[in-house]
Amino acid sequence: MESLVKDNPILLPLNSDRTIYDGFITVQERDFRLRIVLPPDHKLKRAKLHCSWQLKYLLHGYEPIVKQRLQQSADLVTFLLELKTVLEVGLKSRPECSSIPPPQYYSQLISEMETLGWNKLLFIDTEFRTLRLKAQDSSGRQHILTIKLKSKHPAEGPECSADLPLPLAITWTPQTTLEQLHNQFLLVLESLTEFWDDLDEIDSSTWILEPEKPSRSDTMRRIAIGNNVSIKVEVDPRHSKMLPECCLLGAEHVVTPLRNKLNSNMHLWNPDSSVLRNLRDVLEIEFPSPATHEKSDFSTECGICYSYRLEAAIPDQVCNDPRCGQPFHQACLYEWLRALPSSRQSFSTIFGECPYCSKVRVHNKGLHSTLNTYSAYSISGALYNT
Repeated sequence: MESLVKDNPILLPLNSDRTIYDGFITVQERDFRLRIVLPPDHKLKRAKLHCSWQLKYLLHGYEPIVKQRLQQSADLVTFLLELKTVLEVGLKSRPECSSIPPPQYYSQLISEMETLGWNKLLFIDTEFRTLRLKAQDSSGRQHILTIKLKSKHPAEGPECSADLPLPLAITWTPQTTLEQLHNQFLLVLESLTEFWDDLDEIDSSTWILEPEKPSRSDTMRRIAIGNNVSIKVEVDPRHSKMLPECCLLGAEHVVTPLRNKLNSNMHLWNPDSSVLRNLRDVLEIEFPSPATHEKSDFSTECGICYSYRLEAAIPDQVCNDPRCGQPFHQACLYEWLRALPSSRQSFSTIFGECPYCSKVRVHNKGLHSTLNTYSAYSISGALYNT
């Protein structure tokens, strides 16, 4: 009896016959509730073990071993010692069991979901740790907030993520509820409404070459201007109405007139207008749209590998000769020119013949040992280079 009390100080007998024990056993600094009912002769073979739901979950799959130990142990002290050994093995094989929250955790979570509204819940995992909540911004766009609750919730703030162009900053205290968290997310969405409005207009009114399937976190659009001519636009989510960072891509003879228009019309940029409208005014062009053109008009395959997409890349290198203008993947052109005996390299620039027309010299200006035969012209804010 002394050994039982010493090893399990919070497992106590409930009657004078010491046939019923109730309380907790401690394993790896965690307490597990159980009750042991012994027959009048105190033989463990006919004893009954009642476990809390946490203990049942942890012992799932180990029931035959526990039953065997109950049948073969000499006394209660020995059985409890072996039960603790089984629990230690169970905790190692199931790390998630070491952080099973108390019942109050679940009741509080359910209560908060009822306040928020079950219609906003898209998903919850079986451990009630990961939730996905839906939200709608003022323009009707649907968004998803993923919440991963920590083991010390609510004392420790959850990990929150969403498809956003900026890091999601959430204010958290132990008193913060799911409804308050959702409201903070709605405020973030509203701060990005103009940014998404501008990009949605670009996506619906022009042909987007990159990214292939824009997400809400994407801030860049490569917009088709003509055959093998495009403009990369990088919009600042915090200042979407200001002049974005732009880069004209195409053969020199096509880019040069556009470059001149940028130089002369930069002052026309109007922060009260949309990005697309401003680009039209500054470049003095109408962008090809799904209403006027097919995307295949701008999806010219690479002159080396004869495909349009090479993994995630599309052709972004062009022969500068107006009689050719054949596009290439950067990786394809680089490997082709490196293999040519007649090509030569000076620092990061490779000189060689165009793989397509064979007669025109291709001048490749590299960036970090890569090629860029496009004539790239960048603008950002009020500063730009001619």
